[in-house]
Amino acid sequence: MLLVPIHALLTVLADPSPKPEDVKAGWTAFALFLLLVLAVVLLGFSLVKQLRKAQAAKDAGLFGPDDDATEPRPTGSAGDADQHQGPQRL
Repeated sequence: MLLVPIHALLTVLADPSPKPEDVKAGWTAFALFLLLVLAVVLLGFSLVKQLRKAQAAKDAGLFGPDDDATEPRPTGSAGDADQHQGPQRL
């Protein structure tokens, strides 16, 4: 129990922290921050571009009919069981 306060005192004395006026932000970290911001902006533009292309393809009918929006699919019917049994041998 006596070792904990002694350890804390020795740590403070052996490893002094720098004074606030000695610490300043570096240009390297700022440049890295700006590069990360640029990367996020570029990814955002790319995402918007891909979403527009996908929407244009959907509007052109390249993905087939949109059955999900018009009528719900029944669950648990006998017809669904026949469709999901895997490959059939002839």
